[in-house]
Amino acid sequence: MASSASAAERAYQAIHDGILNGVHPSGTMLGEEALATAIGVSRTPVRTALARLQDEGWIVIYPKRGALVRGLSERAVADLADARLILESTAASRASADARDGLAERLRHSIAAQREACEANDLRRFIELTIGFHRTFVEAAGNDVLLELYDRLADRQRFLLFSFGDRLVARCADIITEHETLVERLRTGDDAGFADVLRNHLVDNYATQIGAAPRSFRSAAPADERR
Repeated sequence: MASSASAAERAYQAIHDGILNGVHPSGTMLGEEALATAIGVSRTPVRTALARLQDEGWIVIYPKRGALVRGLSERAVADLADARLILESTAASRASADARDGLAERLRHSIAAQREACEANDLRRFIELTIGFHRTFVEAAGNDVLLELYDRLADRQRFLLFSFGDRLVARCADIITEHETLVERLRTGDDAGFADVLRNHLVDNYATQIGAAPRSFRSAAPADERR
């Protein structure tokens, strides 16, 4: 029993990570036999893992054909960006004045590492650094519930960023500049400016439109931009 459960978990982690990291992109049809051979397990734990991944919404199983990797709909992408805007801007605004300088310095080190990854064309490292960079804004609030909610978005963030790999590479320098601006807004306590920069950053990275920043953090923008 333990061995079977271990094999199923290993199969799940391998397939799950492959989906998130772009090894199995959206639209890929996965076959049980090929997966079992690649992972080094029998087809039974692979079948268990695929059922679990279907329950989580990552794939759709077609009997006798395989499992189709799902993408995120335009609505799901917009919802993800909107949720991140709310969580990150709200949390950053709650960082104490004393903590802001320390956070800014910590994030500058992250930006330096991002620049190195960008110059080395190391997309995987750049994505992981970017996810950690933005998570720091939520950590700054010192609110475990906000952080728990944010961490639930991590898999979707990773999946989407790998899906937009070419776009990220093309925007690498711009992304780093935007990260530097976010750090400066955080350091100076410019909550409205932080939210506006973050909103545009998410729109450009995700190629989507999202709602305006939370009301208390909006700057004076034209009404059309707030729709």
